[in-house]
This record gives sequence, C-alpha cells and structure tokens, in this order.
Amino acid sequence: MSYNLGSFKLDVISDGTFYLDGGAMFGVVPRVVWEKVMPPDDRHRIRLGLNTLLVRTPHETILIDTGIGTKWNAKQVDMYGIRHETTVPQSLAAIGLEVSDITLVINTHLHFDHAGGNTIRREDGSLTATFPQARYLVQQAEYEHACSPHERDRASYMAENWEPLLESGQLEFTQGTEEVSPGVTVIPIRGHNDFTQCVSIRSDGQTAFFWADVIPTTNHLPFAWVMGYDLYPVELVENKKQWIPRAAQENWVNIFEHDADCPMTLLIAENGKYKPAKLNLPEALSHGNS
Repeated sequence: MSYNLGSFKLDVISDGTFYLDGGAMFGVVPRVVWEKVMPPDDRHRIRLGLNTLLVRTPHETILIDTGIGTKWNAKQVDMYGIRHETTVPQSLAAIGLEVSDITLVINTHLHFDHAGGNTIRREDGSLTATFPQARYLVQQAEYEHACSPHERDRASYMAENWEPLLESGQLEFTQGTEEVSPGVTVIPIRGHNDFTQCVSIRSDGQTAFFWADVIPTTNHLPFAWVMGYDLYPVELVENKKQWIPRAAQENWVNIFEHDADCPMTLLIAENGKYKPAKLNLPEALSHGNS
C-alpha cells in the first residue's frame, strides 16, 4: 500500500506476520468480545502484521521500525508463529529499492518485533546492520531502559538488535519531541511503555501518523481496548482520548503497525466511536493515489 503525502511518498513495507496470545493483546477485554474481531488459532494466538513504513522525502529515504527480523531459531519461530511471507529487504526490492538506499531508520522503541530487523546475522555468525548507510534513531531513555530492563518487560529486549549499531557508530539518540528530518517529527507518547516515540509526517498541509504500539491495530481504536503488554494502561487510555479525535478531525493518514488487514487508513467518528474510514484511502482523500 502506498500514498503520496504532499511531496512525500509513503509505502507500507511488510516483514510478514506473526502470532501473539489474544488475551495479552487485548488485556481486560473479555475473549468473548475480542474474538469476534480477531479470531484466535488453536493455540489462542491472533495473527498480527509486521508493518514498517517507508517515507521518501526530497531529503531522505526513511524507514520507521524494521520488523521482527530473521535472527530466530526454530523454537522461537514456532512460539511466535513467525511467517515471513515477505521480509523488509524483499518488500523494498519489490518496489525497486535496496537496503543500502535507506538513509535513516527510526525505531519507535526497541522491542524485538519493532527492532528485530535492525541487524542481520552473517554466515560466520557475526552481526551487522541491515541498513549499512543509515543512521538509526531511538529515544535515549528507551535505549537506557533496554540495556537494563525491568522483569516486567525484559523478554521484549534483545541486545543483538542494537549493540552492533553502537559498534558501527550508526546508533543515535533523540530527546523527547524532535524534528529528525524536515517534516518528520518523533513524539513520545507514554502508555505502552515509558519512551515509545510515535512519528508524525507532514508535507504540504497533510499529515500521516505512525502509531507503533500506542494503537497496534484498528481493533485497538476503542479507548479502553489496550494490551496486557502495556505498562501504563490507564495513562494510555487518557492519551488515546486526546490523540485519536485529533487524528479523525484533522484527516490524518494513520499507520497501524500490527494490523495485518488494514495497515493504513483514515479515521471517522461514528456514534461517538472511532473507526477506519469505510472508503478506501485514495477515494477518501481524493488525491489520485494508489
């Protein structure tokens, strides 16, 4: 899926799909409710997308998040149901790009399903950056937490996804809200964890917004539908109440990282609730995109 946002071009770049426990993905929402919108498999897991976003601007070629990557053993592949129907490098190649074309990688945070594609394993077992010409950006406080995580989220962090970038000098840090490239701004929103940075993309009066795990799928648009993985669920609910109405009112293009069926859409308000627009994205925005 692609969209021309002013002078920028956006492409959803897939790393395939994976499966996580449905109860964990919906927290206190009862299974009899969430299974109507995301039916689980026989292991109680639901299918999730691994959607990254390519942003091509007049200044840079940017990738937001890098997927789950390929550094997994057979046991882990089975546990997480990793299905590489495609990978980020393969998805880039399908639109005529190579990994060396990426000049900036923005990590929303360093959980393995968002930063796993930061690095690759060579045949000799050593690790190197997947994107050799890119700077990688993450919130400094997120990096510091990832290096010394709490028991609550330790399993989400794997140092192999960032240590090689430190060694190569490619890892750089953001501090709060920052414009990291003209028209591209990272905005920390607390809730999923302390330091996840969402990404706002603006060009010629249009806005796109990459929600990361603040709103992982369109089925998490109801304010109270938050994940069991979220460290600060009450604060996240309050932040969703602020941000989602704005996204709908201002006609933002919304990118949902873990939605396997609807990765990019507008939002509409209907009977006090927010939903994906029924019109497809190009028709809804009437800019002739495809």
